[in-house]
Amino acid sequence: MALVIAAGGAYGIFMIYTAVVCRWRGLLPAPLETRSLPGKGRIAGALASLNPNAAIAAAACAAVGGTSAYALFGAIIPALLAACCGAIVPHSVNRRRIKDRRREARDGWPRMLEELRLLTGSAGRSIPQALFEAGANGPIELRDAFTRAEREWLLTTDFERTLSVLKYELADPTADITCETLLVAQRLGGSDLDRRLAALVEDRLDDLHGRKDAAAKQAGVRFARRFVLIVPVGMAIAGLSIGTGKEA
Repeated sequence: MALVIAAGGAYGIFMIYTAVVCRWRGLLPAPLETRSLPGKGRIAGALASLNPNAAIAAAACAAVGGTSAYALFGAIIPALLAACCGAIVPHSVNRRRIKDRRREARDGWPRMLEELRLLTGSAGRSIPQALFEAGANGPIELRDAFTRAEREWLLTTDFERTLSVLKYELADPTADITCETLLVAQRLGGSDLDRRLAALVEDRLDDLHGRKDAAAKQAGVRFARRFVLIVPVGMAIAGLSIGTGKEA
């Protein structure tokens, strides 16, 4: 009972802190994944959606973890902790998969922009046609958005509205910049589209390199954070294996 009261008080303090500092007033520990991702497009929502079997997988992992811990330590508290850790494993794996897919899609933008530049230049394609062809050859995660945008173009032939659909579907900063560049180029015309796309390709490559460098520098920080968390937990688990009750 004391443990339950302490946990309830700690969670109450956490809710007060997040309400004041983070402006988060929900009852969950954090906003839903679909709300935390930048943008509100369908691509972001689709990538953030959980697998229908996630609940079953979480229950199975929790049961395996709790049973194994109880068989090993013969106590309820370690079994509950192991069950909680096992329950979040499927969600963590799914988040990792979402992050990897989004990173692959982001890494594919420079190649798509270069292809768009070639199609509008030497190949002589119109801007809408070149955009849809480049999207059809882009990462799999982005193709559905280009397909919906192309359908909108075939129905309305309104390029501005088509780009609005594409920006909504992708919800990506690079997509916003690209769409605005293409819209201005179609409205004003001129021969500087190739130069603008080349500058955009260079900018996206610099952005990717910067992200990779930042991720490499943060790897050591992540390891230190996990080490600080894992060592006390390991010591606590080792202590639980010594005696029972108050001795543990």
